[in-house]
Amino acid sequence: MDVGTEGVAGIIVRFLLLLCSSRGTTGEEACDRPLVSNLPPSAFRSSSQLSGSHAPGFAKLNRREGAGGWSPLVSDRYQWLEVDLGERTKITAVATQGRYGSSDWLSSYLLMFSDTGHNWKQYRQEDSIGSFPGNSNADSVVQYKLQQPAVARFLRLLPLDWNPSGRIGLRLETYGCPYASDVLGFHGDGGCLVYRPSPGPRRASREVVSLKFKTLRNCGTLLQAEGREGLGLSLELERGKLLLLLRRGSTSSSSSSLSPPPGSTSSSSSSEPQLLASLGSLLDDQQWHRVVLEQRSAHLNLSVDKHTEKVQIPEEFRSIEQLSVGAVRSLDSGRNFHGCLENLLHNNVKLKQLFQHGDPQVDVKGNVTFWCAEPVSVAVTFPGPRSFLQLPGTTASSSSGGVSVGFQFRTWNKAGLLLTFDLPQQRGVVWLYLSEARLQLQVHKGGRVLLELSAGSVLNDGQWHSVDFSGGRGRLTVSVDKDEGGVAQATPSFPVSMGGQLFFGGCPAADDSAGCTNPFDVFQGCMRLISLQNRPTDLNLVQQRLLGNYSQLQIDMCGIIDRCSPSRCEHGGLCSQSWTVFLCNCSDSGYSGATCHSSVYEQSCEAYKHNGNTSGHFYIDVDGSGPIRPQLVYCNMTEEKTLMVLQHNNTELTRVRPSAGGNQLSVHFQYSSNEEQLLAAISQSEHCEQELSYHCRKSRLLNSLEGSPFSWWLGGPGPGRVQTYWGGAQPGSQQCSCGLQGDCVDPQHYCNCDADRTEWTEDSGLLTRKENLPIRSLVLGDLQRPGSEAAYRVGPLRCHGDKSFWNAAFFDKETSYLHFPTFHGELSADISFLFKTTASSGVFLENLGIRDFIRIQLSSSTQVLFSFDVGNGPLEVRAESSVPLNDNRWHRVRAERNVKEASLQLDELPVSTQEAPADGHFHLQLNSQLFIGGTASRQKGFRGCIRSLQLNGVTLDLEERARITPGVQPGCPGHCSSYGSLCLNQGGCVERDAGFYCDCSRSAYSGVFCHTEVSAIFKPATSVSYTFREPYELVRNSSALPSSIFSDVTLRGENVSLSFRTNQSPALLLYVSSYYREHLALLINKHDVLEVRYRLDSSRDVEVLRSSVRSLADGRLHSVNIRRLTDSVSVQIDQNSREDFNLTSDGEFNGIRSLVLGRVLESEDPDPDPDPDLDPDSDLDRLASLGFTGCLSVVRFNSISPLKAALLHPDTSPVVISGPLVRSNCGSAASANPYAAENTHHLSDQSGSVVSGQPLVNAIRTDSALIGGVIAVVVFVVATGLVITGRFLYRRKETYRNRDVTGVQQEDSRDFPFNRQPDSHNVAGENPKEFFI
Repeated sequence: MDVGTEGVAGIIVRFLLLLCSSRGTTGEEACDRPLVSNLPPSAFRSSSQLSGSHAPGFAKLNRREGAGGWSPLVSDRYQWLEVDLGERTKITAVATQGRYGSSDWLSSYLLMFSDTGHNWKQYRQEDSIGSFPGNSNADSVVQYKLQQPAVARFLRLLPLDWNPSGRIGLRLETYGCPYASDVLGFHGDGGCLVYRPSPGPRRASREVVSLKFKTLRNCGTLLQAEGREGLGLSLELERGKLLLLLRRGSTSSSSSSLSPPPGSTSSSSSSEPQLLASLGSLLDDQQWHRVVLEQRSAHLNLSVDKHTEKVQIPEEFRSIEQLSVGAVRSLDSGRNFHGCLENLLHNNVKLKQLFQHGDPQVDVKGNVTFWCAEPVSVAVTFPGPRSFLQLPGTTASSSSGGVSVGFQFRTWNKAGLLLTFDLPQQRGVVWLYLSEARLQLQVHKGGRVLLELSAGSVLNDGQWHSVDFSGGRGRLTVSVDKDEGGVAQATPSFPVSMGGQLFFGGCPAADDSAGCTNPFDVFQGCMRLISLQNRPTDLNLVQQRLLGNYSQLQIDMCGIIDRCSPSRCEHGGLCSQSWTVFLCNCSDSGYSGATCHSSVYEQSCEAYKHNGNTSGHFYIDVDGSGPIRPQLVYCNMTEEKTLMVLQHNNTELTRVRPSAGGNQLSVHFQYSSNEEQLLAAISQSEHCEQELSYHCRKSRLLNSLEGSPFSWWLGGPGPGRVQTYWGGAQPGSQQCSCGLQGDCVDPQHYCNCDADRTEWTEDSGLLTRKENLPIRSLVLGDLQRPGSEAAYRVGPLRCHGDKSFWNAAFFDKETSYLHFPTFHGELSADISFLFKTTASSGVFLENLGIRDFIRIQLSSSTQVLFSFDVGNGPLEVRAESSVPLNDNRWHRVRAERNVKEASLQLDELPVSTQEAPADGHFHLQLNSQLFIGGTASRQKGFRGCIRSLQLNGVTLDLEERARITPGVQPGCPGHCSSYGSLCLNQGGCVERDAGFYCDCSRSAYSGVFCHTEVSAIFKPATSVSYTFREPYELVRNSSALPSSIFSDVTLRGENVSLSFRTNQSPALLLYVSSYYREHLALLINKHDVLEVRYRLDSSRDVEVLRSSVRSLADGRLHSVNIRRLTDSVSVQIDQNSREDFNLTSDGEFNGIRSLVLGRVLESEDPDPDPDPDLDPDSDLDRLASLGFTGCLSVVRFNSISPLKAALLHPDTSPVVISGPLVRSNCGSAASANPYAAENTHHLSDQSGSVVSGQPLVNAIRTDSALIGGVIAVVVFVVATGLVITGRFLYRRKETYRNRDVTGVQQEDSRDFPFNRQPDSHNVAGENPKEFFI
């Protein structure tokens, strides 16, 4: 046959096969034929029968022959009924019925399937539930449709529960259809099948390889798919898991023959394979497992049974050039597959049939059979605490041939008894057990350990492990995994024999222990291949009660389940398990809960602020329990708007210079957050902005509206889109900020830099369109001309406003509600929200299904109830509060439900939890609308406010839905009742539509919560004078300035407070004068004692009030509070007891003129009268002229904060500053060294160089390291000289008016065309400070 004829024949064969496949597909639409009713009696078997008329052959649905069904001799859980369908069949449903005309029926049962009548597999619903619901009477039929059809020849039903007034009685039927099977058998000896798809341009863009396999080996190569350019994909079993590996370099011969050419040797892959995916577990159970590989371009889906993983593969792979199944000659022969394959298809073409029809594209080499060998290996499962297997021992001793016991086991538990038997000659006992996943042997006699051995490790990995125990000729040996896992030997001084009984897994109950004792945990796992004295034990005889004894065993099956495959632990949590449960280790994942579902971080800076946090670095999780990982951001909470700052790799002002080899410079920015995190943070925020600056000299930017731009930037999702407008302008305008405002240096251009001048100028502004943020890269041109210089700065991305945090709705009636689409939280669900109400009860949220539901409600004024049903019956979790919840304040509710437990947390109270059933339903199936604030079940609705409602990390837009829903109002005012306590130190809470802020105008403190002390370092020449205005001036001034700046001038009382630290004594802390020669002075005398001096009547002597607290000039921080009401004065220092004094004057402080901190100047006219307790030269006048050296903080006089006014409001306050005033954090109790230069920013310290009018760049990045280094040295030297000169000249000046000093800070020098201010949050953990002149 020529090549053309072979090609035509192949096409015809494939067409016929595809036609047959399509017919088979349509036939599967109705797979519900009865399978049992026409079977002969010989197809039925049972564990026992009550009589001949109760035989299993009568167990057919709706039949009345015999006694009307099957009943066993004894009604217990060891009975079973088995049906042989004659061939492998697809089973879709099972129906049961009780025995006709009786009180005998099953109420629940287990269902098993098998291909051979051995190695049974239990069918589980939702991979968890093993039991099926049965009948409630003898006549009704209960049918259960299998969620996943089963393919098997044998079916076995095991009764669990039955009518307590009757016995086990059963009639049954199964439904399904024939199953087509093409089987290939591989025997691990190199036999394989090779398929080479037809080459050509018409190859499908989607390639699918599918098959089923079964094996008893836990390792082996199923198949290898070779692509182009030496790339290959292989599917390999490793420790019972299926691995998808990418190999680079050919791993098999490309010739038609699988054998290598003569004289050549096969080479392995040129590099180590790359693991792409790992799926499945316990795949060496001799059960069928379905595998599907689906490739679309560079995307590949791997499915094993019901689980799928998506991976990326190299684009070069393109398509499969050759498919090798069962063995790959270039790999280790020990890796060949040993087992069976079924229905091997490539793009829906059955490869076995291609070979059988002689298609040359398929080649079979070696020992490949068209049938499946089914080795019989009877296993036994120990599922519970009362499980044991008892076998008779022998009388053979070590002196007459030795003792030998062998078996294999697999388990997830670290501990458990494997085997125990008595030593009759020694009257001792042998225990073979697991401890910390190691095998331990202990020989015990009379409370004393005679011998102890240990072998193996990590034996709780779910793999089969072999154990051999032997004793003879004075030697005792225990080995694990045929010596691979370890061997332990001993030479006992006593003979070892196996008299009596051997107990595997545990001991009988205490009343029937037969001398068996177990001081260890019971064994939960599987055993097989049990041999005694080198003779195998027939476990089928045990099941038939013909050998030994047992309790609560599952014989001829291994019921091990891998609860960590697939892992129920979310967000990278590590799964571990025992026989009955799994655990999730959430350490370092950023999530918490039984399945690592809920984020431990807040979703925004706004949320952190309302927890009372101040500025700093925080992890935020923008989607809560969603897939986006937490990201580290800086939260700037020093302003009314809470800013979220996201950094990138270059926020510095960076100078660029001409470089050889290109006319443009391209700069890319890498952000600390990944793409998903960035876009989610931007989307969540109400406003985002990013600074874009260009400083230029003879370097044009955008040129003109008609010409193409010299420079542009890219911003937005992914790599970004090209943008030709600059900061401060509108998108698409090809303008800068000055062009929009009409104030460019050259009116003919729309950017300052486009004027092409030789002087330094700049174009800068903020980009605020969220769809164009963040800036991804910057392309700069016009840098090659002589004299062209430029510098750029791209600031960090700043966003504020959390759209979800304040999203709220007000339900003004119990009948009002909002509805949303069905909530989908099948396996895990978290719900969080805030509420406030005056009602005592009401439903917050409800979603119903056919039987399932989920609901959260306020059940009483102190209790929140979370309830749901996933098919196991209602489960409730309650959270109780010790205070009323209907107090019209915000309360937070967080509820979570997963496959392990349900939890509920109210505010910051401890979490309440309820465990879910270990083997129950866990899919939450809802189908109705989600009701918020109301209910579809006619329960009482909620009346009040609900805010920030999130389901599985997704915020529901309550306000949008409330705008179109009667009875519900968008938004909810009244936040200060809940958050007002965050405003400290007499700060006032001010309401906003979305939130609140703290007004610190009446407080001596500043900061977002009025919590930051306002402190300053005073030198001897420092003077801060606050002038009180005359009454007529107050009347004329109608501006609403803060009350902490202006006040009345006649007082009948004062409230004075301040903090200080100093080593000076005597020292004047505060002095208040009047136009009537009255005054108030607060000072430390020469004995380090605080004195308060009052003269409230100019005709009388000064009244001196001395505190009893001493050692105040010790350099430590001290706080002072003085209160006067007419003639009563109280003084309190630090935490000492309050001291009370009485004055003799009339109690009025008239005509207040000024308040002075520090040195009192001559113009303030202090009281010249000397104090008799001071030295002659140390009167008040002398003390006032000395000034104060130290720290003053949070100074407050009634509603006046003079120090705060001087530092924060110097231009709008009636203050005069003389001498150096240095703001510091010295008033903080945490400040260890308040005088350290690092903690202060000097008002006179304006360091920086003035060099030819060019931009001053701090830590500037330059394209030339050499030029940058030279510039840095020059700038440093000049700056240092100017600083030294400035300090020298400064010290010669005695006073500065405040407005002059302020001008130095706030106005740019003519020598600086621009000014760069470093961000305080560029370094993690930095404590931000505010500096003022």
